[in-house]
Amino acid sequence: MSIIERIVAFCCRHAIAVVVLGLLAAAASIGYTATNFAMNTDSSTLISPDLPWRKTMARFDALFPQRNNLVLVVIDAASPDRANTAANQLAAKLSSNPKLFPAVHRPDGGPYFEKNGLLFLPEKCVQDAMGKLVQAQPFLGALSSDPSLRGVMDSMSTALMGVAHGQAKLSQIDGPMAAIADTLEKTNAGQKSYLSWRSLFSSDDSNNKECSFARTRTFIEVQPVLDYTSIMPGEVASKAIREAAKSLELTPDNGITVRLTGPVPMADEEFASLQENAGLMGLAMLLMVTACLWFAVHSVRIILCILATLVTGLVTTMALGLAVVHVFNIISIAFIALFVGLGVDFAIQFSVRYRAERHAVGDLTKALSCAGRGVGTPLALAAAATAAGFFSFIPTDYVGVAELGKIAGLGMIVAFVLAITFLPALIKLMKPSGEAERVGFAIFAPVDRFLHHERKKVLRWAGIAALIGIAILPFLQFNPNPLDLRSPKVESMSTLHDLMKDPDTSPNTIDVLAPNLKEADRIADKLSKRPLVGTVLTLTTFIPQDQEKKLALIQDTSFLMDSTLNPIEVKPEPNDAENIASLKAASTALHEMASKADKKNDLEHKAASDAERLAKALDTLATLPKSARDGATRALIPGLNALLSELRSALQAGPVTIASIPPAMKAEWIAKDGTARIQVFPKKFANDNKSLKRFSKDVMAVTPNATGAPITIEESGQTIVHAFIQAGIWSFIAITIILAFVLKNRRDVLMTIIPLLLTAILTLATCRIIGLELNFANIIALPLLFGIGVAFNIYFVVAWRAGAKNLLQSSLTRAVIFSALTTASGFGSLWISSHPGTASMGELLIISLAWTLFTTLFFLPALLGNPPEKDPLKKGLVNKK
Repeated sequence: MSIIERIVAFCCRHAIAVVVLGLLAAAASIGYTATNFAMNTDSSTLISPDLPWRKTMARFDALFPQRNNLVLVVIDAASPDRANTAANQLAAKLSSNPKLFPAVHRPDGGPYFEKNGLLFLPEKCVQDAMGKLVQAQPFLGALSSDPSLRGVMDSMSTALMGVAHGQAKLSQIDGPMAAIADTLEKTNAGQKSYLSWRSLFSSDDSNNKECSFARTRTFIEVQPVLDYTSIMPGEVASKAIREAAKSLELTPDNGITVRLTGPVPMADEEFASLQENAGLMGLAMLLMVTACLWFAVHSVRIILCILATLVTGLVTTMALGLAVVHVFNIISIAFIALFVGLGVDFAIQFSVRYRAERHAVGDLTKALSCAGRGVGTPLALAAAATAAGFFSFIPTDYVGVAELGKIAGLGMIVAFVLAITFLPALIKLMKPSGEAERVGFAIFAPVDRFLHHERKKVLRWAGIAALIGIAILPFLQFNPNPLDLRSPKVESMSTLHDLMKDPDTSPNTIDVLAPNLKEADRIADKLSKRPLVGTVLTLTTFIPQDQEKKLALIQDTSFLMDSTLNPIEVKPEPNDAENIASLKAASTALHEMASKADKKNDLEHKAASDAERLAKALDTLATLPKSARDGATRALIPGLNALLSELRSALQAGPVTIASIPPAMKAEWIAKDGTARIQVFPKKFANDNKSLKRFSKDVMAVTPNATGAPITIEESGQTIVHAFIQAGIWSFIAITIILAFVLKNRRDVLMTIIPLLLTAILTLATCRIIGLELNFANIIALPLLFGIGVAFNIYFVVAWRAGAKNLLQSSLTRAVIFSALTTASGFGSLWISSHPGTASMGELLIISLAWTLFTTLFFLPALLGNPPEKDPLKKGLVNKK
C-alpha cells in the first residue's frame, strides 16, 4: 500500500474529524485574512527598486516629490480668457483643501505668466499688442469704470460718437461690433455663449502663433493624498476635483469641459473598467464551471465536495499568502485564478479516478483508497513540478510576479494536500451513489487505433508544425506599453490620447537630472540638437530674452494706460432699467452710423452690416425678459473682468531673474540640493512603441541617466521579458530534476517535457498569426498554462509507465478533458471583459489550453507508443482496470 493510499484510507476512517479540522482551518484562515488583509495598488512597486533605471526614477522622485502621483486636470473652453479664468478658479478652490491636495500647480498659467507673459513674445508682437491697447484706450476706459452690461453699451456709444465726429472710422470698431453681435444673437436665442475679450484687445491670432501664448486649453497639476488600501487610491481626490468644478459651474452647459487624466485617474479607471461586466463574467464562469463539473463527475454531491475543497484551499492559501508577503499587490492577487485553475484539476483528477474505481470495486471506502493509489503519485509529482515552476519566479526582478510565485507555489501544496485528505473525507461523508457505467470515452477507440498505427505520421506532422512555429517565433511581439492595456473609452485615456496629438502637450516626455542649472543648460543645448527632440525646458527657459526692449514698450504703455485701467471711481451695478436704456441708446447710435457709412468701401460696408446686426440684437435684448439681460451679462462681463485684471497685471511687468521666479515654480526645476531638472519633449508625434523607443535612445545618447514614461515603458518591458525567461530556465531545470528523481529514466523525462515545449511553440506562434501581442497582462497567464501542461503530461506518462494502453479511452482522459474545460470555462470568460488587458489574458488562456489539450491527447500518446513491459513504479501507481 502506497503512502498516499494510506493517507486517503486514514482520512476516510476519520472523515468527520478530517472535515472538521479542514473547516476549522478555513475559518481560522478567514479570520486571519479579515484582520490582516492589505492591498497595495501602487504599480510602481511591481518591479525591483534595485535596477539601475528604477534607482534613477527613485532619485528623481525623491528630488522632486511634487512630480509623483499627479492628477492632470485638463480644461477646455471656447476662448482663452474663459479657459484661463476657469483654471485659476479651480486651482484656487483645490488649494483651499491642502489636506487632500497638498500640491496644486498651474504649469501654463498663474500669477507669474499673467504678469510676465508678454515678455515671452517676440519684440514685434509686444509692440503690436501695446499698439492695440493704446488704440482701444477710450473703449477700455469706459469699461474699467463701469464693467457691466451698461458699461459695454455706453462704451460702444462713446466709440460711435468718435466715429460721428470723424475721429475714427466705423470699420475700426468692426471687430468688437461683430464679436458682440455674435454673442448676443446666441444669448437672445437661449444659447449659452461667452465673448472672448482677449481676442479684441490682444495680438492673439490663430494664424500668427508666434504672437500668441494663450490657448483655449489650460492645465492644472494636482498631487492628491492617495489611499493605497483602496482598489482605487485616487477615487476620493478625483471625486473632490469634479465636485469643485461643478460648484464653480465649470461644466459643459457653461461652455467649459473639465477632464482628468494622469497616473492616478488612469490607474483608478483601469480598476473600474476591470469591474465592468464583472457580474456577467462571474455568472458565465459559475454556470460553465458547474456544467463542466457535472459532465466530469455526474454527481451533485461530488460537485459540492469539489467546490467545498476548492473554497477551503483558496481561503487557506490566501491566509498563507498574507503571512508570507504581508501585502498583496495587483499581480499577486491573481493567485486566485491560478489556484482555481490548478486546484480544480487536482480535485477532478481524484474524483474521476474515484468514479472509475467505484465502478470497478463497488465499495465507497475501497474505491477512495484505490483512487489514492492510482492518482496519488502523479498528483504529487504534478503538484511538486507546478510549485517548482511558480517558485522559479522568486529570484526575478519582477517583484509582482515573484510574490505571485510564492503564493501560487504554496497554493499548489495546499491543493494537493486537500485533494488527498479533505476531498476523500467529504466524499465519504456525502456518500454519492455508485457508478453504473464504466468511466471513460469509448468513442475515442478509433483515435487510439489511429495514433497507434499512424504514430510516425503524427510525429512527422508535429515536427513540421514545431518547425513552422519556431520560424514564426522571431516575429512574436511583446507590447511593453501599459497604456495599450487600458480601455480607450474611459475619460483618462481618451483625454491622454487627445493630448498626445500635440507634441507640446504630450505626456511622453523625458526628465534628465543635472548637478546644477549651468550644467542643465549645457545638456539642454546638446539635447535640442538631437533629430528626434523637440522642446527642451530648464528653469532658464522661464527667463525671457531681450527683456530690456520689451519692458520699455510695456512701461511706456503702462504710463499711458494707468488711469484708464485703474479709474478713481467705479460705477455701482446698474439696475435693469439702466441696462435697457443703455441698450436702446447704443442701438440708436448703431443704426445712425450704419446709415451714414460709405457703402462703396468694402470695409465700411461690412462694418455697417455688422452695426445693423448688432443694433437688431440690442433691440431684441431690450424687449426680452430681465433673465435674458442677465444672461447677456454672464456672457460679456466675467471675461471682461478677467481681461482687465490680466491687463493690469501684464502692464506691471518688471525684470525677470532666477531670484524673482516664485519659489513654488522654482521648486519644479531646482531641487533643494541644487540638482536641476531638464524636461525633453519629442519633436513629432511619439506614441507608438517604436517611436518612443527611438526617442528614448536619442535622448539617452546624450545623457544615459534619464527617466520618464518612454524610458520606463522600454525598461520595464525588458525587465519583465527577462524575468519570464529567467523563471522559465529555472523552472525547466527544477522540473527536470524532479522528474528525473521520480521517473529515473531520461527518456520518460523527455516524454514529459517535449509536449510542453510543443505547446509553448504552437501557442506563441498562434498569437503571432492572429496578431495577439504578449503584454503585461496576458503574460501572467503563462505560469498557469505551464502548470496545467506539466500536470497533464505527468498524468499520462505515469499511467503509460504503469502499462496503461488506449489512454484516450481511459478515465484519465476524461479527467484531463474536463479539467481543461473547467479551467477554460472559468478563465475563458475573461475574454468578454471590457478591459483590453484582461480580455487578451482570456484569449491567450483559451489558445494555450486548446494546444495543451491537443498535444496531451493526440501528440503525447503517439510520442509514448506502446507502454514498457516492466516499470519499477508500476506497483501501486495505476490500477489498469
